[in-house]
Amino acid sequence: MSPAGSPSPAPVPWGRCWWALCHGVTSLLLLGPYLVVVLLVVLGAALTPLLLTGLPLLLAGRALAGAAGRLERLRLASLLGHRVEAPGRRPLTLRRVVPDGLGDVVVWRTSAHLLLVCTLGALAGGVLVALVSAGLALALAPLVLDRVLGTTGARAHLPFGLPGTVPLPDPVVVAGGLLLALAAVLLAPLLVAPGAAAGRALLRPPRTSQRALRQRVEKLTATRERTVDSVEAERRRIERDLHDGPQQRLVAVALQLGMARRALERDPQADVSGFLQAAQGNAREAITDMRSVARGIVPPVLTDRGLDAALSGLAAAAPLPVTVEVRLETRPVPAAEAIAYFCVSEALTNVAKHARASSARVRVWREGTQLRVRVSDDGVGGARSGGGSGLTGLADRLGAVDGWLRVDSPPGGPTEVDAGLPGFPEVTRER
Repeated sequence: MSPAGSPSPAPVPWGRCWWALCHGVTSLLLLGPYLVVVLLVVLGAALTPLLLTGLPLLLAGRALAGAAGRLERLRLASLLGHRVEAPGRRPLTLRRVVPDGLGDVVVWRTSAHLLLVCTLGALAGGVLVALVSAGLALALAPLVLDRVLGTTGARAHLPFGLPGTVPLPDPVVVAGGLLLALAAVLLAPLLVAPGAAAGRALLRPPRTSQRALRQRVEKLTATRERTVDSVEAERRRIERDLHDGPQQRLVAVALQLGMARRALERDPQADVSGFLQAAQGNAREAITDMRSVARGIVPPVLTDRGLDAALSGLAAAAPLPVTVEVRLETRPVPAAEAIAYFCVSEALTNVAKHARASSARVRVWREGTQLRVRVSDDGVGGARSGGGSGLTGLADRLGAVDGWLRVDSPPGGPTEVDAGLPGFPEVTRER
């Protein structure tokens, strides 16, 4: 019995021992193919700098290492119960085939694991096969001697039937062989454990990519929360602006038209031109207020005619001269168009309110799969993206779609607001 308070060691499940034995045996069987893969990767990496002579070997080794890595993760999961996350791999392009092929960390980590399988795994598999084979040979020795070879009266000797040594009874030989085979099965989890631990460490994604992914998730989570808050604030602003502006104007129009109707009911010859003029003025004010509210909503011209027409409309409504230059052969995705429109709208609003600029310029172009936007002015500078300014909201809106915002605004100017966001489908990769 174990002392009180100390847990007794958990027994190794019988099924786990058999699966570990299978893992060791398959490691021995995979010794040859895995050595070929490692040699292809190493020779290809060594010869590729010499006029690209090793590039075919490197590409073949890279493809085979990927397949071997998937097989190893399958072996670890199905035979030992260790699930290993598969690392992401960037597809090769013709322009980056050499640097990506030579510097692929996943391929080198997989090759290192395959080399360990060829050493530790093959050694463990060899020991297990030797123990099981010796045990089965001893257990079957009496049958082979008496029934198959017909050597009646001959008996096994210790050790292993050498003449002049101690003879052993048949039951002892059979029992010894069975115990030796059983010992091999029970030792299998211990013998394959070092290789399995190395596999879990080398076949998973590198820690740098895991850390980058974790930071990205945290950033996107924070950006999403701020974006939700900004959307809710925008909704409240639109509701407040509609209540304080157009709604009040339309109520006044209804009242003035009602007073004109009642005046005509009392006296058909009454002069109601004053009421009608007042109602017309309030209707015009309501239209102006509606346009002001609609500035924070995607305009129909953006959906119908694209960024060029929508940004030209923004420039025409700005209180200072604004030059617009849009160089896009194809239209971005609708979400990217809307975000780019809001970026330009907010940037021009900041220019009008704070920059004391005499002119501004808006440039929009495509860069790979990104939609790039730049708004510059000749104002006093000093703009910052922090501190709860409108630029902070822009940064959050862009960050929510994996975009970015950069502000260059030294004191005295000029100011440049640069933004980029995914706006186009992935470029078709060359094969």
